[in-house]
Amino acid sequence: MTTKGPVLVTGSAGFIGFHTAQRLLARGETVIGVDNLNSYYDPTLKQARLDRLLTGPGYIHHTLDLADREGMAALFAEHGPRRIVHLGAQAGIRYSVENPETYIDSNVVGFLTVLEGARAVQAEHLVFASTSSVFGANAALPFSVQQGVAHPLNVYSATKIANEAMAHAYAYIFGIPSTGLRFFTVYGPWGRPDMALFKFTRAILEGRPIDVYGAGAMERDFTYVDDIVDGVVAALDSVPARDPEWRAEAPGPATSGVAPWRILNLGAGRREPLSRYIEVLEQALERKAILNVMPTQDGEMVRTEADVTESAAALGYAPSTPIDVGVKRFVDWYRDFYGV
Repeated sequence: MTTKGPVLVTGSAGFIGFHTAQRLLARGETVIGVDNLNSYYDPTLKQARLDRLLTGPGYIHHTLDLADREGMAALFAEHGPRRIVHLGAQAGIRYSVENPETYIDSNVVGFLTVLEGARAVQAEHLVFASTSSVFGANAALPFSVQQGVAHPLNVYSATKIANEAMAHAYAYIFGIPSTGLRFFTVYGPWGRPDMALFKFTRAILEGRPIDVYGAGAMERDFTYVDDIVDGVVAALDSVPARDPEWRAEAPGPATSGVAPWRILNLGAGRREPLSRYIEVLEQALERKAILNVMPTQDGEMVRTEADVTESAAALGYAPSTPIDVGVKRFVDWYRDFYGV
């Protein structure tokens, strides 16, 4: 680390943002948290995460919409954070099919305010969340950052491709070192209620059927949240530079020879059938699921798997949590949090 100034974490009351803020606080950082606490999913869960962050020293919170240009500019002027972990976004693939405007406002306009703030304070490093969904129609597994991402299947992933491109432009023009992290299906305690594990757990405990999309053929790179946070924090501490091996005549898509910018995958590095994921959950709950098998929904990918070769080399990234351990930890948290 090159500074002892505060770290700005956007989306700090969100799933990954909360865990990241906790990790940074645990190592003695001052964290400036930003979250608008919107109602995309249960705001009481977001507030519960925020309440835990506020119990200890070192955390300063702003309830603010990322698309509020004046508000975000004022925040940067007040705190001057030169290290930024941008995790705030409108998430969810299915929701983006019916509500594309929300994604443009939050994920494109909101990212622009972060970039402008980073420009104003001459940021030392901007780390931002992308997604495995950018691989879209690509079926060549495992997904590598050396593959192209020109065929997104939904507006959510299109906004994340835009973020990667916007970050490169600002890195080139204004010299802002930037690292984009493509997250693969993240799960764990304090997770999002719109994600499969959360929905499945609630339905099974209530004796309701679970909707299994893709006719049971889906496979995902399920990644435990602590493994993701390991990568996020390691990335924050590893500032990218221009790639001396990059060639304009054959430009690689994950680094740059003209800007301090890079893209990395953060995933478990293996894929599991959705059916196996459900079996592990049934074992943790000691209950059988009632399956309602459905076709694949518009905009969804059938299989994902991360190639984490570059992340291992650049960050020492080594995800280690198997799904039976991670799912059990989620179930234990769920039972405790909801008193089940």
